[in-house]
Amino acid sequence: MNFKINEPIPERVVALYYKVLTPAISLFTRLGIHPNTFTTVGFLMGCIAAYLGARGWLRAASFVILLAGTMDSIDGRLARNSGKVTKFGALYDSILDRYSEVVYLFGMAFFFVKSGLYITSLGIAVAVGGSLMVSYVRARAEGLGFECTVGIMQRPLRLVLLGFGGLISVHVLVAAIWIVAVFSNITAIQRILHVWHCDQGNYANDCMKQKGTNDDAPDVKI
Repeated sequence: MNFKINEPIPERVVALYYKVLTPAISLFTRLGIHPNTFTTVGFLMGCIAAYLGARGWLRAASFVILLAGTMDSIDGRLARNSGKVTKFGALYDSILDRYSEVVYLFGMAFFFVKSGLYITSLGIAVAVGGSLMVSYVRARAEGLGFECTVGIMQRPLRLVLLGFGGLISVHVLVAAIWIVAVFSNITAIQRILHVWHCDQGNYANDCMKQKGTNDDAPDVKI
């Protein structure tokens, strides 16, 4: 049984996305802007999106959270282009990513509770737990020396679903929330099973974490 589904967004789409961003990243490199600036801006955008969502301005919140995801895409590539890749930068990026996602979902939960949609707010709670577990299982596995980037519901897909879902309509957003809630937890289980198989000697060529691997490479988010 294979649990190594790790390309939920088509490679061509990802390549086109970064091709569009490349001129901006090159400009920011020449200007000497530090990658952590974009990490911080992305977090602040996540907080703004949470506020907009809590007020019920769902389309505006969705647009801002997608912009926050773009900031998150830029920082890693900018760090590589400018030679400013650091362990602290990777840690800082991971921490603010988690905070941004949780704060945003809390803002959305506030709106749905205020609107009396308690079942949807429960779905958000499940989505928060699943999203955090996806990240935690990877971090714990890699701390033990295992590569663990498997699973369908990684951060980019979560942001795409929630962002575009909210842009379309509240009904599509609710569906996206439940998709994230279910499949983020499935992804956490996929990762647990992957590490179990690795520990049993299966997947021998894909289990051991490579030295020098950047855990927060922009195109492989947890």
